[in-house]
Order: sequence, then C-alpha cells, then structure tokens
Amino acid sequence: MRWLWDQVAQRADQRGDAVMDSGAMTITTPHSPAQRAAVIGLLAARALPPGVTRRIDLNQLTQALSRRDPDLTPGTIAAHALGRPLATRAADKARQTARLTTLQHLRSRLAHALPATAPVRPNDAGWDSLRRRGTLARLQQHPDPHHLLRACFTVLHHLPAAGRADRRRLAHTATGNPHALDAGTDLACLVLAEAAAGGRADTAGAAREAWDRLGVDLDTLIGGLLALGVHPAGWHLPANQPIVLTPHVLRDAQWPAPRQHEHPWVFLTENPAVAAAALEEVEGPVRLLCTVGTPSRTELHALARLAAAGWRIAVRADFDAAGLALVRAVRDAVPEAEAWRMTADDYTASLHPSPFEPGALDFDRLGDTPWDAPLAAAMRACGRPAYEEGLIDHLLTDLRQGYPSASAPARTHTPAGARP
Repeated sequence: MRWLWDQVAQRADQRGDAVMDSGAMTITTPHSPAQRAAVIGLLAARALPPGVTRRIDLNQLTQALSRRDPDLTPGTIAAHALGRPLATRAADKARQTARLTTLQHLRSRLAHALPATAPVRPNDAGWDSLRRRGTLARLQQHPDPHHLLRACFTVLHHLPAAGRADRRRLAHTATGNPHALDAGTDLACLVLAEAAAGGRADTAGAAREAWDRLGVDLDTLIGGLLALGVHPAGWHLPANQPIVLTPHVLRDAQWPAPRQHEHPWVFLTENPAVAAAALEEVEGPVRLLCTVGTPSRTELHALARLAAAGWRIAVRADFDAAGLALVRAVRDAVPEAEAWRMTADDYTASLHPSPFEPGALDFDRLGDTPWDAPLAAAMRACGRPAYEEGLIDHLLTDLRQGYPSASAPARTHTPAGARP
C-alpha cells in the first residue's frame, strides 16, 4: 500500500494538511496487481483498473481506518509509512512568506524615512525586481535579515547627493566597519541591488562602475607607497600632487632634508581613505605617506633613510593586530618615530557606537604597544577593532597644522652648522 500513502503524503505537503481526514483527492492507480489488490475493501469493493485516476473521499477513507483505531487518519499512516512529518513544505512556505512580508513592510518604512535628496529611494515596485534578481533569497539566508536591511538603508541615507564619497569612509560612517561594503559582502550586494532596482546602477557590469554611478569611489589611491608632498630629491611636482612611489623607486630613493623653519614632520598612515580626505579637505601643503597595508622591507628601509635625512616620522594605523604590527615595524626601522594618535584614549574615541558587524580582535597576534602600554590592555578588555576612519577629523586637524597635536609643534629644522 506504499503507493497510496506516497500520494497521500504528496497531497498533504501541497495542502499543508498533516491529517488529511476530510475533503477529496485524486489518486493514480499502480500497474502492479498486488498493489491494487492491497486496497480492496479500503478504497473499493474490488480491484481498481491499472493506470487510471480516481477521486477518493477522504472522509470515507478515515472512517474505514477508524475501525482499526479511532485515532488513525490517512495523514498519520502516510507519515508513519514514509518516516517523516507531512505538510512541512507548506508550513515552511507559509513561514517564508510571513518573513518576506515583514521584511517588505520594514523596507517600505525605511524607504519613506529617507530624505528627499537621497540619490536612491527604493519604492514598492522594486520589491519584485529584488525577487527576480535573487536578492530576497540571499537576504533571507542572512543570520539577521532585518538588521542587514536597516544597514542597507543607512548606507543609502549616507550616499552623496552631490560630489563623491570614499567607499571605506561611507562604510565606516554607516556601519562602523570600513570593510562592510567590500566586494562580495551581503551588505554591498544588497545596496547595489536596491540601486539597480531603482535604475541607478547596473549589477550586470563591474562593481566599480556601479559604485561610480552612485558617486562612490573604490580606493582610487592604492598601490605602492602613496605620497602627498613627499618625494625623492630632485623631483619637482605641483603641490599636493598624489603620486605612487613604486618599490623600484623606493629601493634607491634619496630624500631631501627639511628646509629651514619648516615643520620637519612626515605623517605615515595605513589607509588610503586618509590620503583621499587630505586631498579634498586640507588646504595648503600636506606631507603624508600611505602604506596601503603592511609595509614591505623596501618601504621600511626607505622610511629609515627619510628619517636619516632629518624628517620626523609620525606613524599610525588601524587598531587591530595588523595595525599594531605595522606601527611596531615602522618604529623598529625608525626608532625615533612617534606613534600618531595611537593611545588608549584614541582607541576608545575611534570605536563606533553601534557597529553593524562588530569584529573580534585576534588576541594571539595583537602583541604589545610599547609606545602606550594602556592601549593593548584597553583593546584586550574591549575585544573590538577600531579604524582610522573613526578619527578622521582629528587626523585632518594634525595634517592642517603640520605636526601631531600630542608633540611639540614648533621644532623646525636647523641645518647642520647653522645657529638655531
């Protein structure tokens, strides 16, 4: 009789009815005479013909089963025969529909809360577009789809209505993590899908082009050692002209000494977003180097020669294991280098108040902070990384004045042999 219970189970899954004790359903009879003979007296008084469809009354089938046990129903026997609960697909689909409806209502409320000047304002019609693109399926697979959707609209709120924005700074402002919008993340995919649904981006093309249409730049100043206002001796460049000093140049670069009566500070940072902000928001000369990640031996040797030429190095990075390793590496190569806004207080000030995806520090690789012992202790106690974007306004202040605020400002360079 397995053939009968297979069909009852299939219909139960479709109807979402685990009992199947009322109504009617259509069955198809098997070709095996033994299988058809097994239901004589239960479905019919004599054997049914093979390979035909027959509509059966589930109320009558239930009454026939109840002669054996009053608790038996077609659904309970089918579940026992197949060894699984019935109607789970329908229940799952109902729960999925309910979740999607909740997300749709949340999306509508968030969209109405966006300012009128927002470059992307999702509407209800875009919901079907998200469904066709598979975005809704990916959204539901996220551990917290409601949180992801809210983060998406926070990003949409901060998209530039005019001008340009750096993707990492945008991500940090919206989520507390400058990498939250990196390629392939759920948040980046959802933001671009909403923009595409509104006709502001094309997700079929390169992600860089899609972000470009939204006024967002993807690390336009990366590669090598990014330099502003710092270049080898004999070079002549316009003021604040960004250049990339390649390893080939850095390997043998010789640096000019600071000129008389100028602040002999060169700022060294890890993040190209700081360099991009300096270009846009600092008037006047800037002396800034950016490692764009962990510095190589070639870069460290070049920094040592820069310090030997009379320049003072102020170094900083993100507050994570890699960032602390960078500062230690630079101070090993240039022992007189100063940590630039890398204290426990600076760490606390740069923590985002409500990060979208709070990361965890790698305690095994964190190491110590000899320039400020309380810093490592504070980071271990909190357990969260913090990023340079969190202190961007303070960093720009130091770049404008030409020296770190925590250092003596007016120590200008005096050439050897000259009277101070």
